[in-house]
Amino acid sequence: MGATKTDHFTNKQNQIATIAKALGHPARVAIIEYLMKVNTCICGDIVNELPLAQPTVSQHLKELKNAGLIKGSIEGNAICYCIDEKTLNILKEYFAKIILTVTNQKCC
Repeated sequence: MGATKTDHFTNKQNQIATIAKALGHPARVAIIEYLMKVNTCICGDIVNELPLAQPTVSQHLKELKNAGLIKGSIEGNAICYCIDEKTLNILKEYFAKIILTVTNQKCC
């Protein structure tokens, strides 16, 4: 088999792209904002907050979890989701580096 397009980029570049892709849908941004507001919650709570069906919310939660933006633990019959600070720190460092670089550049 040949190399995939992602093989031409660093692990860090692929990681940032995966995180950015997960944040590329407004429903996922709304889920992150809701989790920030309540600190933790179960899937049913999120469904009540969004104008989306439960299977759709579950799919968005899966995408966020696969990207490492949220983590979940099983509590009885429910899954309790919260934001994964480790991934947010990766984003924070990435954007801080961009801001520092751009701030120090002389550009048109």
